[in-house]
Amino acid sequence: MKTINSTKNRLAVSISIILGVGMVPTVFAAQTADNATAAPKAEEKIEVIQVSGIRGSLIRSMDLKREANGVMDAISAEEMGKFPDTNLAESLQRITGVSVSRANGEGSQITVRGFGPDFNLITLNGRQMPGTGNSRSYNLENLSSEGVSALEVYKTARAENPSGGLGATVNIVTTKPLSQPGERYSLSAKAIVDTSNEMGSDVTPEVAAVYSNTFADDKIGVAFSISHQERDFQKQTANIQGWQANVALPTLAADKVVDARPTDASGNKVGNYFFPKDMNYSIENLERERSNGQFTLQYQPIESLVMTVDYTASRAITGSESIGWGIWNEFGGNINAYELDSRGTALFADISGNDGSFTANKGTTQVDAKSVGLNLDWTLNDDWRFSLDYHNSSNDIDNGADKGSGNSGQVILGSDKLLTKIYDYRTGEIPHAMVLWANGTDELMASEIDSNFSQFTHSPGESEIEQLQLDGTWNNSVFKIPLVNVKFGLAMTDQKMGGYSGWSGLRGGPGFSPSFTYIFPDSMFTRHTTDNFLNEFSGGGSALRPHYYYTYDFDEAVARQMAFLTADVMGADVYLPDAYIDGIDSSGSVREKTNSAYLQSQWEFQAGEFPVQLNVGLRYEETKVPSRVRQKVETQVNWDSPSEWITQYQPGSDTFLEQTGKNDLLLPMLDLKVELTDDIVSRFSWGKTITRAPLGLLAGGRGLSGSPKPGSRTGSQGNTDLLPFESTNLDLSLEYYYAEGSYVALGYFRKDVDNFIQTTITETTIEGLHDILNGPRYQQAVADITARGEQATSTAIFAQMLANGHGNADGKIEPTAQDPLIVWNISQPQNTDSKTVDGFEFAVQHLFGDSGFGLGVNATVVQGDVEFDTESLSQQAPLTGLSDSANFQAFYERDGWSAKIAYAWRDSYLIGVGQSQGSSDAPPQFARTYGQWDVSVNYAWNDQLTVFVEGVNLNNETEQGYGRYEEQFLFARQYGPRYTIGMRYNFK
Repeated sequence: MKTINSTKNRLAVSISIILGVGMVPTVFAAQTADNATAAPKAEEKIEVIQVSGIRGSLIRSMDLKREANGVMDAISAEEMGKFPDTNLAESLQRITGVSVSRANGEGSQITVRGFGPDFNLITLNGRQMPGTGNSRSYNLENLSSEGVSALEVYKTARAENPSGGLGATVNIVTTKPLSQPGERYSLSAKAIVDTSNEMGSDVTPEVAAVYSNTFADDKIGVAFSISHQERDFQKQTANIQGWQANVALPTLAADKVVDARPTDASGNKVGNYFFPKDMNYSIENLERERSNGQFTLQYQPIESLVMTVDYTASRAITGSESIGWGIWNEFGGNINAYELDSRGTALFADISGNDGSFTANKGTTQVDAKSVGLNLDWTLNDDWRFSLDYHNSSNDIDNGADKGSGNSGQVILGSDKLLTKIYDYRTGEIPHAMVLWANGTDELMASEIDSNFSQFTHSPGESEIEQLQLDGTWNNSVFKIPLVNVKFGLAMTDQKMGGYSGWSGLRGGPGFSPSFTYIFPDSMFTRHTTDNFLNEFSGGGSALRPHYYYTYDFDEAVARQMAFLTADVMGADVYLPDAYIDGIDSSGSVREKTNSAYLQSQWEFQAGEFPVQLNVGLRYEETKVPSRVRQKVETQVNWDSPSEWITQYQPGSDTFLEQTGKNDLLLPMLDLKVELTDDIVSRFSWGKTITRAPLGLLAGGRGLSGSPKPGSRTGSQGNTDLLPFESTNLDLSLEYYYAEGSYVALGYFRKDVDNFIQTTITETTIEGLHDILNGPRYQQAVADITARGEQATSTAIFAQMLANGHGNADGKIEPTAQDPLIVWNISQPQNTDSKTVDGFEFAVQHLFGDSGFGLGVNATVVQGDVEFDTESLSQQAPLTGLSDSANFQAFYERDGWSAKIAYAWRDSYLIGVGQSQGSSDAPPQFARTYGQWDVSVNYAWNDQLTVFVEGVNLNNETEQGYGRYEEQFLFARQYGPRYTIGMRYNFK
C-alpha cells in the first residue's frame, strides 16, 4: 500500500520553506493540497513524494502541520478518490479540538475548540462558501469526499484568509491537474447496508469517478469528479418540545402530590418547578440521495501564468415519511396529581384535558449548492507574484421538493375522548405517556380515531456569495534585512440570504368537533406493538407505555379529508393541502456587503542558535447590512377548539420593513515559530478573529406565532445592528517530531470574545390583540364548572363558554375588548458582554517502524465562563457546543492489507438556548455524551484494484438530550450501524 520514490532530507525541507514564502510548503501541496491560487513551479519538482494509504496520509498531514505558520492541522487523501472516512465531517473530527454534530446518523457540522458551526468558516479552495439555510454553518454531509485532496484547518488568525472563522477556518482543497501532470483516474463502487432500514431498499449504491490528465506538454489540464450515493434508513425518536417553569398548580389533596423540594422555616416548598408541555414518539423512514460533480480546467500558456476555471455542484434530496403518536398538556385545573424531584422536575404527572394524537408527516427537502470560479495566477518575476480570483457560489434549500404536493405536510388524527394522560419518567431512559381513554382502556380503537387538523408549509430559501479577491506577494531580494516577503490584497464580498414562506393554517377543523370518525375506515389503520421501537434504551421496546401505535397512509388520509371536508361542510376551514391558500405569509432578505484589505509580512532570523520565523499582519473590513422583510398584520387570536388557538390576519395589508446596519473592524495577527532543535518546534500566536452574526438574526422585522396556545404565545424579531463576535486569541504550542510520521504536540489556547449575542425574550402586549384566556367570559365559565363540583379542564371551559353563548356561527370563540391583552414572549438578539474560553490540546501520532502498525490519540479539554447556569431562570448568553473531546485510531497497513479502527468521543454539551415549547426563561438544550466506533478493512488485490469493507457506528450509539437537568428529558434517537462493501480501481 506504500510506495516511496524518494525521501526528503533536511536541506530539501529548508529549501521548501524558503520557496513557500511563509505559507504551507507547496512541495507537499503538490501531493495533497492543491491551493486554488498556487501555480506549479519548477522548484517544486526537485523531489516528489508519492505515498499512498493510511501511513502516507498521516505523514503528509504531519509535514503540513510542522511547516505551517501558526497552529494548523490537515487531513490528506490516502490516495486519489479515497479520503480517510466516508464523510468530510467524520474525517475532520479526527483532528485535535474538532468534534462533530450529527444529522440523520452521520457527521454534518463541526465544532472547533468549543465553538459551534456558526463560528467556523468553510472555504473551498480559499473561497468563502455560503451556509445552508438561514445560517453561516455549512453542512459537510452534502459534499462527497472523492474530489477532495486535503482538508486544512487553520486555528489561528491569518490576515490573508477571509474572516469569519472565530473557531477555525476549514479550507477544502480539490484536485488540480497541473499540480500532478499525467493521466490519473479512480473508479469506485459501494453497496451500503443500513441496519435501521425498514421501508426502503436494504442495499443502496454509491458510485464515484475521479479523472485528471494533462495535454500539450502539460500546459493544459483537465480534472473532474462525479459521485452519486443513495441511502435508505430509519430514525426512531422520542421527544419533548419544551419544559414550562412555574406553571399554575391547582390545590390538590395531600395524597395526590409528592414534592421532594426543600422547605423553608415555615414549611413552604422552596425552588422552581417544571412540567413537560408534551410527549411524543415517532418513526421516520428516510430516503436520501446525494450527487456531486466537480470540473477543473487549467491552462498555462507561459511558465509564469496559470489560468484556472472550476465548477463544483452538489444536490442532496431527502424524502421523509413518518408516523408519530403522543400527548399535549395544559396545566392549572387540568392537573390531577404530580411528583416533583428535589430540583422541581416533574417525574410523574396525571393531567386531564386536551387530546391524544396519531400523526403522519410527509415531505421532501432538496439542497442545491454550486460554485463557479476563475483564477489567474501570474508570477511576474522572482520578486512579484499576483493572483486574481472570482467566484459566485450559492446554496438553495427547498422543503417543498415533493413533486406531487409542493408542500411539507402534517396530518393529525386522534381523539379528545379521554379521561386523563399519565406522564411517567420515574424509571428507564424513555418517559412513558399513557392515555386512559373514555372507552375504559389505555388503547384507542381504530374506529374511534377522528380528524383533528392538518397543516402544510413551504419555506424555500437561498444563500449566495459573490467574491472578488486580488492578492499579491513581494519577495524581498533588495533589502538585506530579515524580511522574507510581504503579502497584500483587496477583496469585495457580497453575501445575500433570502426566502419566503407559506402556511396553510390548520385545515379541516380543528378540534374533533364536530366528529368525523366516519371518514376513516378501520382498515385504514394498522396496529403495531412497540417491541422494536427504541429498544436500545432502558424503558423502550416492549417496556414502553403506550405499548402500541397505529400507522396509516399519509396520502389516503389527505384524500379522504379533501373529499369529505369541503367548503360546504367546513366553510373557511375547507380542507385544502396548500401552503399558499391565502398567499405568501412572510418573506425577507438580508444582504451583507464587505470590503476588505490586508497586509502581511514574513521574517526569518536567528535568535542565538535558534531559527525563528515571524509573521505579522493586519486586516481591515467594512460591512453594510441592508434588510427588507415582509410582515403580515395580525388582527386577533381565536380559540378554535379546546387545544387550538389561531392567529387571524388582515387580508391584503402586508407591510415591508427596510433597515440597514453597518460596522468596521481591524484584525491584527502575529505568529512566532522557533525551532528549538531539529525535532522540536515551539509556537506563539496572537491575533483577532471574528464571526458575524447568523444571517437569519440580521433580518429585521417581527413575526408572531400562527398557533399561539397557552404557554406558547411567542414571536421573534431580528436586529440588523448586531456586531460581529470579536475574539482576541492567544496560542502556545510545543511539538516534538521524533521519527518519520511520529510526533507529540501539546498546546494551550485562550479566546476572549466580545459582543456575545444573547437572544432576549421580552414579555410584550400588542394593541388590539386581546386574550380570551382569563378574560371575564373565561372566568365565568370556570366558576360555572367548579360550582357544579367538576374539574375545570381546558376542554370543559371551552364547552362551557360555548354553552354560555360565546361562540360564533362556526363554533369558535372570538376575543372582545373586555378581554385582557395577550402577553407575547418576543425574542430578539442583542450584543451583550464578553466571554472567555481556554483549554489544552494534546496529540500523539506514532508509526511503529516498518511493522505496519500505527496509532493516533488526541484530546481537547476546554472551559470558560460561558456555561449555562441551570439554577437561574434569567435569560443567558452561553456558548453553544462547548465540550471536551477525544479521538483514537489504530491501524495496520502491510502486504496489501490495510485495516483501521477509530473511536470518537464527545462529552455532553449545550446545543442551544430556548425550546420550541419552553417557557419564556429560554431553557437550555443539552446533548449527552456520545462515543462511536468505526472500522475499515482494505485489501489491494494488485497495484490498481482494492476491495474494502467499512463499518460505521458499530456500537450502535444513540443520541440523547435533556433540558436544565438530566431528568428533563428532551429527546432520544436511535439509528443503528451502517456497513459498506465495495471496490476501487486506480490508474496513475
